[in-house]
Amino acid sequence: MPERTSEATLDVAPPAELEDTTAGDARTLTEVVTRLRRALRTSIRSDWPWESLPMAQVELLQTLAERPPMRVGELAAALRLAPNTVSGLISQLMESGLVARNGDPADRRVARLTVTEAGHDKLAAWQRGHEQRIGSALDRLGARERAAVVRALPALDRLVDHLLDG
Repeated sequence: MPERTSEATLDVAPPAELEDTTAGDARTLTEVVTRLRRALRTSIRSDWPWESLPMAQVELLQTLAERPPMRVGELAAALRLAPNTVSGLISQLMESGLVARNGDPADRRVARLTVTEAGHDKLAAWQRGHEQRIGSALDRLGARERAAVVRALPALDRLVDHLLDG
């Protein structure tokens, strides 16, 4: 039987035990990520009670801060949300002074959204709070566990890219 050098050249289905392992790994990773997000949200609010920004608003602000200015439709597509959902979030963020709506010089019918200075300040405080909380938890891990987490970061980053690619 010829040797196969990559998964891309496989012309047969993987063994059932490999599929079971992948499914099990995916299940475990899903559970851990879910618990991690929940624990972080819960702990950050107990340490920083002022932190009341819902995650949907944080994700919207982060996306808008990375790629300003954006239209509602562009933002909805980037976040894979319905435009009316994004419009509602934008309204809340504008009321809070975290997002500004400006006209588009090329097309007066179009509104461009940007993060305000207060929005950038809120995002920076959110980031610092989370870094401090995660840093504190990392400090409580043993050296081997901490090293394992750090070694996993590049692979997790690639996993995110694959999830975003669809």
